[in-house]
Amino acid sequence: MTLCDLESGARVRIISVAAADPAVQRLMLLGLVEGAELEFLRASLGGDPLEFEIYGAAVSLRREQAQSFAVEPVA
Repeated sequence: MTLCDLESGARVRIISVAAADPAVQRLMLLGLVEGAELEFLRASLGGDPLEFEIYGAAVSLRREQAQSFAVEPVA
């Protein structure tokens, strides 16, 4: 499962990152790294971008970038 597969309100933990894309590497500097927990807030009307909350801040990702983050649900 990746970040683009989530439903609103889902809490997840990042388990791996495909960091070949420089844009994804920049997102990692914002805290989107293995072990980080985040919540999917919402998608825009067209479904892109996606908005997540991480460490108390809202971060928007394009679907293309969200596919680079494999996640697992947090109990």
